[in-house]
Amino acid sequence: MKAVTVQFSDVDQACGIDDPSRVCLKVHEWTGNETVAGMSEWFIDRPVRVIVIAAVAWTLNRIARRTISLLSDGIRSTPSHPRLRALRAAGPGAPTIDRAEAARAPARAEAIESVLKSVVSVVVMSLATLLILGEFDINLAPLIAGAGIVGIAIGFGAQSVVSDFLSGMFMLIEDQYGIGDVIEIEGVTGEVESISLRTTKLRDISGTVWHVPNGAIRKVGNHSQLWSNAVVDIGVSYDTDLRAAIALMNDVADGLWTETHDANEPGKGATGDIIEDPVVLGVQRLDDSAVVLRLVVKTDPSAQWRVERELRLRVKEAFDDAGIEIPFPQRTVRIVPTD
Repeated sequence: MKAVTVQFSDVDQACGIDDPSRVCLKVHEWTGNETVAGMSEWFIDRPVRVIVIAAVAWTLNRIARRTISLLSDGIRSTPSHPRLRALRAAGPGAPTIDRAEAARAPARAEAIESVLKSVVSVVVMSLATLLILGEFDINLAPLIAGAGIVGIAIGFGAQSVVSDFLSGMFMLIEDQYGIGDVIEIEGVTGEVESISLRTTKLRDISGTVWHVPNGAIRKVGNHSQLWSNAVVDIGVSYDTDLRAAIALMNDVADGLWTETHDANEPGKGATGDIIEDPVVLGVQRLDDSAVVLRLVVKTDPSAQWRVERELRLRVKEAFDDAGIEIPFPQRTVRIVPTD
C-alpha cells in the first residue's frame, strides 16, 4: 500500500487549512511571506477579536446595568401596587402610610439594584472570558467539564448556602422587611440591623443579636411595615357601667389623637405617632374576674408599643379619677363543714 503525501501550499502552512483568517490571507497576499502572514494572525487578528469581544461585553454590561437602574427607579417612584394604593386611599392615614412606604422604597430599590448588577456583571464577564480563551486555541472542554463537576460538588455540599441566597433574593424583591423594621422570625422578635443575601441580623429587646440564615426562614411577621396597630385591652369589674367605661376610654384616646395633631404642643406624650382616629371596639371577652374592653389605634411603624404604654397610663389615671375599678384575679372559696 502506497503512502499518500499531501502537499500544503504556503498559504495553508501560514494560515491553516480550517477557517483561515482573512487578515492572514490578506497579509500573505500583500507580502508573499509565510512568516509575516503567520505572525499577523497572532499580533493583529486575534488581538482585534479580543478587543471586539471585550467591547461587546462592556457594552452589554452597561446596557444591562442601565436597564436595572431604570427598574430600580421604577420601584422608587412606584413603591406599591396601584390597586393597593387605591384600596387605602379613602383612609385618613393614607398620606402618612404613603410617606412611610416611599421612605422604604429607596433602600429596597438600592439593595435589589446592587444584587442584580453584580449578577449581570459576573455572568457577562465570565462568558467574555471563555470566548477570549477560545480565541487563543485553548481547549475549553476540560475546563467546562471540570467546572461542571466542581459546581455539582459545591451544589451538594452547599445546598443551604444556595437556599439562603435564593431566599434572600426573593425577600428583597418582595420587600418582606427592611432595615429598622421590627420583625418576628422563628420565635425571635427584634429590630432588623442588617440584611444580606445569606443572613438577616436582628437585635431583640434585651440587646441580643440574632443571625438568622435566610433559607431557614419559613415565615416572618413584620410589626412595622407601613403602619401598625396599638391594641390596648383593659379589664374592668363586672359591676362597672360598661358604656360609661367605653365612653371614658374613647375620650382618653381622642385626647391623645388631638395632641398628635396639635402643632402647639410638640413632643407631648406620643405626639406624632397616631395616624388615624382611635376606635374603642367594646367588650373583647368575659374573663373570670373582669370584663375586658379593647381599644385599637393605628400608628406610625414601630410606634404601637409606645402608644400602648401611653394609653394604658392615661386610661388608668382616668379610671382612678372616675372610680372605675380595674380588678385583680379573685376567687371565692367556700368551706363545706364536715361531720
